[in-house]
Amino acid sequence: MKIKVDDLSSVEVAELIGGHLQNMALHSPLESIHALGLEELKKPEITFWSAWEQDELVGCGALKELDSSHGEIKSMKTSPLHLRKGVAKKILQHIIEEAKMRSYERLSLETGSMATFDPARHLYEKFEFQYCKPFADYKEDPNSVFMTKEL
Repeated sequence: MKIKVDDLSSVEVAELIGGHLQNMALHSPLESIHALGLEELKKPEITFWSAWEQDELVGCGALKELDSSHGEIKSMKTSPLHLRKGVAKKILQHIIEEAKMRSYERLSLETGSMATFDPARHLYEKFEFQYCKPFADYKEDPNSVFMTKEL
C-alpha cells in the first residue's frame, strides 16, 4: 500500500469522500456531522492523504493542525471494497507518525457514538486514544465521542 499526500482532484477521491458524507448522513443527525467535504479538506491547515494498492484507492485520512502542538484526525475512510484488510490501521499509523514529526504533543479526534462507529472507536482504543471532553470548537453531543492521545 502506498500512502501519499493528495490534492483531492481525482474522481476516485471525490467518490470516496462523497460516499463518506452520504454514510454520515445515514447514521448521524445533520447537526452532529463533522465530516469535511472536498473544499474544506483543501484548507491550508489540513494535510490529506490517499492510500492506494496499484491503481486502486483503498482509503484516506487527514490531519488538521489545531495549533503548533495539537492536531486533529479527520476524514478517516476505508473503501467499502477493502474493509477489514488493515487499511485504516496503516493510515492511522501514518498520521500518528506525521504528527510526531511535526512535534505535536497531542492528537485528537471526533467520531460517532452509535454502534455503526464501533469499529472506528475500537481501532482508536487499540492505538491508546483515551476518551475526553470536546476539544477545539466541538460541543457536548450525545451523537459524538471525543478521543485524544498524548504523543
